[in-house]
Amino acid sequence: MTIEFVSGGHVTTPLGFLAGATSAGIKTKAGALDLALLYSERDCDVAAVFTQNLVKGAPVLVSRKRVAAGRLRGVVVNSGCANALNGAGGVEDAIEMTRLAAAQLGLTAEGLSVSSTGVTGVRLPMDKVRAGLPQIQLGTEGGPAFARAIMTTDTRPKETAVSVTTSAGSYAIGGCCKGSGMIHPDMATMLCYVTTDAAVERGFLRDVQRDVADRTLNMVSIDGDTSCSDTFLLLANGAAGLPRIQAGTPEANSFREALLAVGTHLARELARDGEGAQRLIEVAVTGAASREDARRIARTISNSPLVKTAITGCDPNWGRILVAAGRAGANSLDETRASLRLQGESLYERGSILAFDEAAVSKTMDAPEVRIELDLGLGDGAATAWGCDLTVDYVHINADYRT
Repeated sequence: MTIEFVSGGHVTTPLGFLAGATSAGIKTKAGALDLALLYSERDCDVAAVFTQNLVKGAPVLVSRKRVAAGRLRGVVVNSGCANALNGAGGVEDAIEMTRLAAAQLGLTAEGLSVSSTGVTGVRLPMDKVRAGLPQIQLGTEGGPAFARAIMTTDTRPKETAVSVTTSAGSYAIGGCCKGSGMIHPDMATMLCYVTTDAAVERGFLRDVQRDVADRTLNMVSIDGDTSCSDTFLLLANGAAGLPRIQAGTPEANSFREALLAVGTHLARELARDGEGAQRLIEVAVTGAASREDARRIARTISNSPLVKTAITGCDPNWGRILVAAGRAGANSLDETRASLRLQGESLYERGSILAFDEAAVSKTMDAPEVRIELDLGLGDGAATAWGCDLTVDYVHINADYRT
């Protein structure tokens, strides 16, 4: 089995998927893509996780019911308006979006999921949606346009695809996501759409999606806020023509590894493009008493304002990292058994402070990526989290978001 990233790969790289987008005028910026369709020519088995925020946007409420049926043909998405906090009217708008898109595709509305992202507490301009949908031209190369259309404060699209070659043949997994702020997911992510032309048993599809979300997209934090719109949708249409992947088989292990590669790439790109970010932060925790302890500690460090601002200033203030670990809520942590490396430089080892050249370490931190490695010396638990530094630009972006 081999897994290779596809150069220029995107969400419609897998066979049988089409996408397209248009500028419907939902966003204030003239000409910006803001309405999109992702469509499969065949029925798809589907898995999804949604926001755990108790305030949920209307599209999440509608999509959860559609996903529960187990089969979908695609999703209609808009950016510029989250269609959240709009009561029954918002739900009606979300349903109408699917009805309009489905009629255009020759489907029933129940065959589509729906997502919206943008400003909350504002009704979706349905006149623009009605006028815009017929303008969307679907195609096998429509993935990049779809990825651009779902963006809000993102500075660039985030997309990838891998090709998987097995003894039975080849299939692909493609994906895209958006998110730059209000990112601190829990059993969900920002907006993320992943497609595959592999045939995958539905129960395994749902299990593997949740596992990969926990290991990748749920390990990203930009600012500690969780959106009311978070959605991670995985569609498998079987167009590659290979035998259905079943749990507990070597093929299932290969699929998990490939989906993990896609999820990790997208997670890193989300963190790298955090609002106002200059640097990607990667926090690798090993030696924890449990995987859950490792996850808690890695996420807390990556989201600590003191750690983030230290990285902004290229300040190797390593004590902030250990103090953040101590408040993570882990069941076990003993600083006398912990060891810490920053940008590959050992700063602290099993309770002892090590001498290091502060200016030299600071210079290594002036880079696009900063890696923190914390070995707790307690067990086999391990996890990696991603975040970004905290700059004054983050404040400006969010202070001026509407004004």
